[in-house]
Amino acid sequence: MRKRKSILETSVLYTLIAIVLGFVIGAIFLVVAGISPAAAYGKLIDGVFGKPKFMVWTLVYASPLIFTGMSVAFSLRTGVFNIGAEGQFVVGSLAACAIGILVDLPAVIHVPLCLAAAAAAGFIWSYLVGLLKVKRGIHEVLSYIMFNWIAFYLSNYAVNTAVLHKEGNGEATKDVLDSARLLFPQGILKALNCTGANWGFILAVAAAVLMWVIIEKTTLGYRLKAVGYNKEAATFGGINADQSILTALGISGALAGIGGAVQILGMAGRISQFAGQEGYGFEGITVALIGGSSPLGCIFSGIFYGAMKYGGAKLTMVGAPEEVIDIIMGCVIIFIAISSVFKGLLMKVVKKK
Repeated sequence: MRKRKSILETSVLYTLIAIVLGFVIGAIFLVVAGISPAAAYGKLIDGVFGKPKFMVWTLVYASPLIFTGMSVAFSLRTGVFNIGAEGQFVVGSLAACAIGILVDLPAVIHVPLCLAAAAAAGFIWSYLVGLLKVKRGIHEVLSYIMFNWIAFYLSNYAVNTAVLHKEGNGEATKDVLDSARLLFPQGILKALNCTGANWGFILAVAAAVLMWVIIEKTTLGYRLKAVGYNKEAATFGGINADQSILTALGISGALAGIGGAVQILGMAGRISQFAGQEGYGFEGITVALIGGSSPLGCIFSGIFYGAMKYGGAKLTMVGAPEEVIDIIMGCVIIFIAISSVFKGLLMKVVKKK
């Protein structure tokens, strides 16, 4: 009885239930559209696991999502909601791109410099919001939304400056130098049969482990979590709550900024002028919630979302719209949000038995 009850209390169970229900809802929409769910989901699975290079591409797609997911998860664990990961991702990618274009150094120096610039840009972008919160009492959600749009237009402005804009027509920057790319050596790329294979996923896993250690095994993590659980109690216990909030938001922003660098240096190689928000930061919210706001959980949820994005792009081959992936992921988040309802119902059933 006690073992059964403990299983019902785990968040992983309800996350899995939410994912299953998301696919069920997606299947209903496919049936309404006159498309076989079996054929669509079969193509989705084949698009991820059909060939080794598909699985490598899944990890490539997952890498920036793990970073933005960790960014949101880290802030949630410390009591603030980083809805500004999108803007931090953009300024991080812009900083990495600028250093990648304008500075010519050996790769062993150039790549870390680009990553450091991206982390610093994301840190500062998020830290400014923290200052508005602790100094002026402005809610971080409002500030983050504004900062997302500022980053959006700042990037579009920078793309069209003479120093960064590509030669000739085209609304994009120059390509970053080869010494700034995160790509694997040519021999490994050929062996994997994947032109976009890069070090991003390894960096994401290393960052997730580091964030887990900070949160769970250090005094800094203890202070940040204490403020997240109860700011007043933490202050009474001698913790500087305002400084903890600034630290949490700064680290959170740095993670999203590195995610932007991984996307540019590992995949895109340049920044194009935006027609709309890229969405990596907002998708990070989904990754964080599916991952239970755990840095390690974000690794698995990031891979899941990366698989859905990469495999979902092939749904058009069976006549299914790619948007069904957005429907599924949206339903997953809704069911995770109301998981406490399912938990309450199941616990009542167990108590009656």
